[in-house]
Amino acid sequence: MDETEFWKIIDAAREDAEGDAEEQADLLVERLTRLDPDSVLDYARHFEARYNRAYLWDLWGAAAVLFDGANEEVFDSFRCWLIGQGREVYEGAVHDPDALAELLDDFDVEIDGDGEEIGFAADEAYEALTGAETPDLGIPMPGGEPLGTPLDLADDEALAVRFPRLWERFGAG
Repeated sequence: MDETEFWKIIDAAREDAEGDAEEQADLLVERLTRLDPDSVLDYARHFEARYNRAYLWDLWGAAAVLFDGANEEVFDSFRCWLIGQGREVYEGAVHDPDALAELLDDFDVEIDGDGEEIGFAADEAYEALTGAETPDLGIPMPGGEPLGTPLDLADDEALAVRFPRLWERFGAG
């Protein structure tokens, strides 16, 4: 599976789920179970690589603006959700997290941002196909602190300065 195929699976499931992350996760599992186990592992590697790439202070700060605070668990789930938004939103946010102000049509903390189940879709599909847990993908997990310049995620003024467009549109008011 190449990168284009990976994003096609993500996009098709997102469009069919009409923005519902839980439904998108279910659709991903359904679609992945139509593939062979090696293709599911390829999908999982693509997902994991993007998940790790998004381990950035600026993305964590953007999540803190959107959620009015974001602990590590929220940030992990947010990164899965971000991948689930498709290539354009994901790449735009990784390049410039403040661009989420333009990349997102809307953001409702009750509905959006929780992509934990999206992150487990490949594991569920692989187990359904093989009866075994997903093996080690050979992708090292990021260690320690996120990449980039640290910031105080509880400092509204610092968040407003670092993410002016996002703060104006979604920040605490």
